[in-house]
Amino acid sequence: MRLHVIIAAAIVAAASASAWAKLPSPPVTDELKAKAEEVKKKQAEAAKKDADLLSKYQDKAAENYRRNKGVKGGAPAATKVKKK
Repeated sequence: MRLHVIIAAAIVAAASASAWAKLPSPPVTDELKAKAEEVKKKQAEAAKKDADLLSKYQDKAAENYRRNKGVKGGAPAATKVKKK
C-alpha cells in the first residue's frame, strides 16, 4: 500500500518538475528594468537604515553594560597580536 503512494508521489513530482521547467521566462523590458532598479534602491536604503539602527543599539547595549558592570573608560584599546 505504501509503495503505491510513494510511486504516485514520485510520478507527480517528476511531472510537475518537467512542466515547471518548460515555462518560458517573461521578456525583460525597460519598465521591468526600471522597477528592478527601484526595488534595489529601496532594499539598499532599508539595509543601510537597519545597519545604522543595529550600530546604535549595539552602542547602547555596550554603554549599559559598562554602566552596570562598573567598567570605566570608553571603548577598549586595541591589542597588538604577536606573530610567532
